[in-house]
Amino acid sequence: MNIKSFIPVAGAAALLPTFALAQDAETAAVTAEMVWIMNTLLFLIGGFLVFFMAAGFAMLEGGLVRSKNVTMQMTKNVALFSIATIAYWAFGYNLMYPLGTWSIEGVLSGVFGVGVLEAVGVDMAGVDDSAYASTGSDFFFQLMFCAATASIVSGALAERIKLWPFLFFVIVLTGIIYPLQASWKWGGGFLDQMGFLDFAGSTVVHSVGGWAALAGALILGPRIGKYKDGRVNPMPGSNLALATLGMFILWLGWFGFNGGSQLAMGSIGDIADVSRIFANTNAGAAGGAVVALILTQVLYKKPDLTMILNGALAGLVSITAEPLTPTLGMATLIGGIGGAIVVFAVPFLDKLKIDDVVGAIPVHLFCGIWGTIAVVLTNGDASLGTQLYSILVVGIFTFVVSGAVWFILKATVGIRVSEEAEIMGLDTSELGMEAYPEFTRG
Repeated sequence: MNIKSFIPVAGAAALLPTFALAQDAETAAVTAEMVWIMNTLLFLIGGFLVFFMAAGFAMLEGGLVRSKNVTMQMTKNVALFSIATIAYWAFGYNLMYPLGTWSIEGVLSGVFGVGVLEAVGVDMAGVDDSAYASTGSDFFFQLMFCAATASIVSGALAERIKLWPFLFFVIVLTGIIYPLQASWKWGGGFLDQMGFLDFAGSTVVHSVGGWAALAGALILGPRIGKYKDGRVNPMPGSNLALATLGMFILWLGWFGFNGGSQLAMGSIGDIADVSRIFANTNAGAAGGAVVALILTQVLYKKPDLTMILNGALAGLVSITAEPLTPTLGMATLIGGIGGAIVVFAVPFLDKLKIDDVVGAIPVHLFCGIWGTIAVVLTNGDASLGTQLYSILVVGIFTFVVSGAVWFILKATVGIRVSEEAEIMGLDTSELGMEAYPEFTRG
């Protein structure tokens, strides 16, 4: 054997394990980067879909209020989204995500101050969380949920609330109330530690908006003429085509709302789950709409479009707490029960003389509660006791704090427009600008 020819071969063989390890490390690094990129992309796509829900809320409210109040609803929706953006950046984001740093363990974040993004041109070594996604995408995605909470309140209190007190309440809701209670679940707080399950926010988002709206409606009071001589006087909306468009925009946005809440898109299992969530979300909406269609035909002898619109939204809210584990049939049933809840809850609120212009309280509060309870039907990790306890904790906190803020505003600056202004319409009295001037002027 030629020893000179053997030495290089033996040396190469000795280097093979080192080369293989280097290749494995490089492959793992590339895989980690791709997972991070795909997760970030999911948040960005989901976020801009949820952003489009702002247009859905605006169109739904604009169609369900009377023509003399449409401009005010458009103004409120643009303003509340913008204010939510600033309030969530200023203190809400860090209040919601303590990252394990608590002032009061599991209850109050120890991280205070404005939200801060990663550096320009950051590489994998410099990102905040290499196993998750970019901070910018996470902030953007979570902000959309926060702003949606304020939109829920806007519709319920329409046609009689002053603009500036409402916007002040939005600051408190989006900067403090929403992020604080959300930290108890999504920030790793005490409800999360107990095992509370709320996948995309039937309680954390929707019921919070519903509780805040209920507190406001009770303190604000009903519209002039809504309840008179023991009767409920219908006040039809200005444009049901616009309201229908708004519902469909919300339906579309909900795919980002629920699908993005998978929080991961870097594996076959994750993307399969996202597709499953999309299908179940759609089934929930369809179930709610069909049940509302049938029930209104049976109860009122004619289908009621406004109930059908809210039935679809009720189905969406109902499936939001757990859109992953149900079968398509169960998702349809969960959404269908939400549709039934709305049909019966709207007249129930009228009997109590609680005036909710767009049906936000039945849709977001009542169905948010139902959806959170329904998690136990399909997710074996859910505990009914924990779900109910968490609903009560979030509900009591939100209702009491919201009520206190509404009461203080009422006692100081006032929250309701004058009787003359309400009769005239808020577009003219508060803004001096009409949405449909050609229909109101000769």
